Amino acid sequence: AAAMLHSPGVHTLQLLTQAAACILLFPRFLLTAVMLWLLDFLCIRKKMLTMPTAEEVAGASEEPPPDDPPVCVSDSNRMFTLESLKAVWHGQKLDFFKSAHVGSLAPNPEVIQLDGQKRLRILDFVSGKRP
Repeated sequence: AAAMLHSPGVHTLQLLTQAAACILLFPRFLLTAVMLWLLDFLCIRKKMLTMPTAEEVAGASEEPPPDDPPVCVSDSNRMFTLESLKAVWHGQKLDFFKSAHVGSLAPNPEVIQLDGQKRLRILDFVSGKRP
């Protein structure tokens, strides 16, 4: 019965944590989305502005220099897509909730041995100064 009473509190805490993460991550996500849109916009604009006229096409028999390849933007290689925005959001959430941070102590998660009987912490397996 105690576990049943504890369960709603745990779910509420998880929900609040997720909500706080969304609020904190949204400005960073929005900035990244705008950057992806601008990159697509600038690439499309560059392509439209550098399109050769009919006379230039007729007179141009030489290939473009290899150090300046043509800009090619199509639906298949755009950066501002629903899939890329989902990936950015997922990556930022993973980064926010990670337990290891530079300069902090290493996380010490619980592990279960293969027999399933004994629970230890990962740093219990340290040998000398080596993990």
